[in-house]
Amino acid sequence: MSKSGSDIVANVSIESSQREALAQRVLAMSPADRTEVLVSTADAALTRFTHEVSNQNLAAANVEISVRAIVDRRTGVAQTNRLDDDSLRATVERAVEMAKLSPPDPLTPDLPNAPTGAAVDGAYDAATAGADAGVRAELCAPVFAAAESAGCWSAGFASTSRSGLTVANTSGGLASFDGTDAALNIKMTATDSTGFAESYAASVGTIDPSAVARAAVDKARGTAAPSGVEPGDWTVVLEPAAFGELLIYLASHFSAQSFDDGSSFFSDGLDRAYFSERFTLFDDFAHPLAPGMPFDFEAQPTQRLPLVENGVVRSIVTDSYYAKKLGRENTGHALPAPNAYGPQARNLVVAGGPKTTQQLIAETKRGLLVSRFWYIRTVDRKRAIVTGMTRDGTFAIEDGRVTHGVRNLRFNVGIVDLLGACEFSSEQRRTGSYHYSLVSPAAKFERFKFTSTTDF
Repeated sequence: MSKSGSDIVANVSIESSQREALAQRVLAMSPADRTEVLVSTADAALTRFTHEVSNQNLAAANVEISVRAIVDRRTGVAQTNRLDDDSLRATVERAVEMAKLSPPDPLTPDLPNAPTGAAVDGAYDAATAGADAGVRAELCAPVFAAAESAGCWSAGFASTSRSGLTVANTSGGLASFDGTDAALNIKMTATDSTGFAESYAASVGTIDPSAVARAAVDKARGTAAPSGVEPGDWTVVLEPAAFGELLIYLASHFSAQSFDDGSSFFSDGLDRAYFSERFTLFDDFAHPLAPGMPFDFEAQPTQRLPLVENGVVRSIVTDSYYAKKLGRENTGHALPAPNAYGPQARNLVVAGGPKTTQQLIAETKRGLLVSRFWYIRTVDRKRAIVTGMTRDGTFAIEDGRVTHGVRNLRFNVGIVDLLGACEFSSEQRRTGSYHYSLVSPAAKFERFKFTSTTDF
């Protein structure tokens, strides 16, 4: 956030009442037919470490105002992080002028005015909101101790953040949300092997750094002196981190935009079985492992939806534009305007199965246990075919037991095809990365195609 004197709010973590007052102030400046204002605050910090040293502390804070102006079914958007009246008024004027220069769209909807979604338990934690570098150092200390004790070296990060959003429009829509987040991500490196573990939560106090460190150490030790295996079709058990890295490539297929433009794998129709009956997928902002925002970026309450029910695709997610275009209900999944992606499912949750992860392994005569993937890239977007590599903990399963580490492999798989024959563990975990968060159990697939091996 730029600092240019008294026009900047010193405390970026302003309360929802302050954001709402600011949004109403901006709305009053707009001569447009309809206007929407987003006031977002972000205060995020991250401690990176390597070789048992916290070598980098990063912190970023900002308040941003986004104005969407609609004039004669023409839309313009402008943004600023300067909060004085002159700057705000200039931002409104830019949005209006851009709207006047934009082509009209007869499908431009009226901005929604719906009751605010209910608050979500556990989405905001005061201790996480106030966490400083000392709190993140306390997360790192057990990691360093575990690495030194095991003869490994560690790398990764600990992060804490708080964010706030207020959406207001001239139709009377008004909604505010405050949330927190924390994460610990660890890679342990031994002589010829590595191990990965992670923990994500809305409350930093629920992260157990000693347990996460032990899990990473155990994988690094367990994959020592890895042996090569032949590529081909393998039975695999994917831990939640690995399965989540695949599943996120399906998320955009449930967008009404993707469904409408034909780029979704199920654009031919809803209410059809595309997967195994064992696969059920929800969009659920209120899941206790990953509580999120109960409304979208248009202040429309977000619905908790079954996207896939026992293998049958049931729902697409919409915003006001695609609800109008397709004649469907607005499910409250708008992204900030403008965007090229359309509405998106933001809170994916995979239903668990009846067996534990250990049972899935015990029932595997010959297979591989995979901790995570990396360098995943799309091969065929509509068919959801991707390629990538295993990383940081790949194990052989022999006669129902995890026996030894194996060298990493490259894969080429169709995610929809994989989910045609699958099983899921009963234990759900939150997993994620810089750009996504979801809840998933471990997953077992029978014909996972590995195309080549590596030397590490």
